[in-house]
Amino acid sequence: MLESFSRSTARRARRQYVGMMFRFMGHALEAISRFDKTVIDEASALPEGLVFQMTVLPAGPSLAVEHTGGGSLRYLGSHYQGPVDLSIRFKHLAHAFLVLSFQEKTVEAFANDRMVVDGDIALAVRMTRILNRLEAIILPRLVARRAVKEYPSELGLLEKVPGAIGVYRRVAFSMIRDLRKEGLSQ
Repeated sequence: MLESFSRSTARRARRQYVGMMFRFMGHALEAISRFDKTVIDEASALPEGLVFQMTVLPAGPSLAVEHTGGGSLRYLGSHYQGPVDLSIRFKHLAHAFLVLSFQEKTVEAFANDRMVVDGDIALAVRMTRILNRLEAIILPRLVARRAVKEYPSELGLLEKVPGAIGVYRRVAFSMIRDLRKEGLSQ
């Protein structure tokens, strides 16, 4: 009995962690697309109006962002139900947890058949580069090297620190704004 309780508790904790990370990543993608030239250039090549979703199968946590044009991304939330042009779906919560806790790189998870891409593979590669850039900027270098395929050699401390501060500041403000909206709607 105790063993099944601890397994279910661990499963709930992983689900909450993955959900929180998706929510953070959605806000962070929106934030970084406002000022990072590399992300803006990558996102500019996406079709305007493209909706990208990352989710856990069958009905796990998710995030959705839309390219609004000019390289700018807009976070659509964790409960987006509209049409999706491109999605990366983890086959199991445990697989998403491995990637989002930086125990496994995204490319390794894909190679290990832990995720499925629905949509244009070239656009999925572009979105992965955007996610890698985000991780390289906001994570400490030691952790980022575990998370991304190749740490950007041109990303120096003078670019990384202000970029990370900018992302975290914008994420904090947008998450507070969302919490206020949620509080007003209840």
